[in-house]
Amino acid sequence: MRTIGLALIAILAAASGCKRGNAADCDLGCRNYFSLHFWERADKELASKPAAEQDALRAKMLVELDGKLKSGDLNMCVSQCQKAGDPDDVQCMIKARNVTEIEACVGPGGSD
Repeated sequence: MRTIGLALIAILAAASGCKRGNAADCDLGCRNYFSLHFWERADKELASKPAAEQDALRAKMLVELDGKLKSGDLNMCVSQCQKAGDPDDVQCMIKARNVTEIEACVGPGGSD
């Protein structure tokens, strides 16, 4: 996850300008970015487990995702997003519904 976050930060920082982005929108976009990448990986793991084990694993994964979203990586992403100040990129990140769409907004972030 750290590689993804750092790559996103580098991309957003490269686009920085004088204006500042909306903090609430940046938070939504960054949360969506981290969540989409998390669930892309987690869904593959869930699919490999028997149906009887999936609910418990999903609950465990939700706790893990919550921890990741409370990490410093999210705060750093929001800060860099604000510095970049590009409302089109942020709206793209908010509206993305899968990893392919969100990477089209900010570029590939690599893997963790």
